[in-house]
Amino acid sequence: MARKLAAGNWKMNGSLAALAEVDALIGDLDGGCEVLLCPPATLIAPMAARATGSALMVGAQTCHPATSGAHTGDLSAAMLAEAGATHIITGHSERRTDHGETDGDVAAQTQAVLDAGLIAIVCVGETEAERDAAVTLNVISTQLAGSIPEGAAPAQIVVAYEPVWAIGTGRTPTLDQIADVHAHIREELSERLGAAQADHIPLLYGGSVKPGNAAEIFGVQHVDGALVGGASLKAADFGPIAAALAAS
Repeated sequence: MARKLAAGNWKMNGSLAALAEVDALIGDLDGGCEVLLCPPATLIAPMAARATGSALMVGAQTCHPATSGAHTGDLSAAMLAEAGATHIITGHSERRTDHGETDGDVAAQTQAVLDAGLIAIVCVGETEAERDAAVTLNVISTQLAGSIPEGAAPAQIVVAYEPVWAIGTGRTPTLDQIADVHAHIREELSERLGAAQADHIPLLYGGSVKPGNAAEIFGVQHVDGALVGGASLKAADFGPIAAALAAS
């Protein structure tokens, strides 16, 4: 069975003052699931220092595929690991859209994460137009095949399904829609890696997860956690989501 993971993505939000939320969150963790926060790169080191000795893990939101070089403004996976990151998100829909990242780019980044000894949270998901055109599962299959490098160690992979049309909109797919996609992801991973390996890869749902809907989402088969956006910025919101996952 896959481990449970509640992951928070702060996106381009937060400041040193916001780290007070980390103290509040740490006080609420009961160890019933893994908990991760991915702040902006400027906050990784101070957040990791704050989390030392606690159950909270700290991650990054992206990385450059190269280990070093003339890439102004970019950070390598090794640099992020040195700052305290244990996980790195790759292929988030906002990176794919805002920065034009392709499946090939995501695969290269994911390989860099694995090479650095970290865990990659590989994001896949369809747009509203793709959902309306009834090609969601085809899109997911293509992204999985193109974004996870060959030979990837299952222990270093987490897959997050984020319906692009539900991110930050307040819209949430039905539980049946979530179940269908997560079952499809598990099947695709099983065909590629074998069921024994695929069953240990956490599958996260990411799309307007809130304290009020977390429990029912975590009750869906093959949903092993969540990749949470805005609700991860406040301990009062993210703490109950992690608690709901621990209780699921």
